[in-house]
Amino acid sequence: MIIYFGYDKRQVMQALRYHFISRPEIRIMLILVNVFALVSITLYALGKITPLAFFVGSFLWIVLMISFWFLLPGMVYRRAVTFKHNFSMDFKDEGFTLGHERGSRTWQWAALKNFIESPNFFHLYFDSRSFILVPKSGCRDTDEVFELRKLLKEKVKKK
Repeated sequence: MIIYFGYDKRQVMQALRYHFISRPEIRIMLILVNVFALVSITLYALGKITPLAFFVGSFLWIVLMISFWFLLPGMVYRRAVTFKHNFSMDFKDEGFTLGHERGSRTWQWAALKNFIESPNFFHLYFDSRSFILVPKSGCRDTDEVFELRKLLKEKVKKK
């Protein structure tokens, strides 16, 4: 199966948000910060903390949410020239090939440690930080998306 694709900035930004929030350490930190915010508003409502302490905590919460939602994905998108090119991907039983006008690279399925699916992409992970975003829009129709999902489930052995 061969698919051809380019990247849409809005979809890539959403996929990067999905990637960052799916990381266990970031997810735990976000949960703890949200619990802190709920405790802070409760203590403020009960008069146990001063308005200044509540506003400082709220400011930190807002900064953290903005950084994970806008700043971090934006920095990754701007630094990666990958998202500005068009690609082809050939999926076979032995492995897959990512092609570009300057060349191509082939990987065996064993090189992938994991994959996850987001609304617009398949995220193919080589390790916790290295991954390829494969847009579903590169597939001709929903049947091809289903075939690709089935192939990934068969070939990528989750460790």
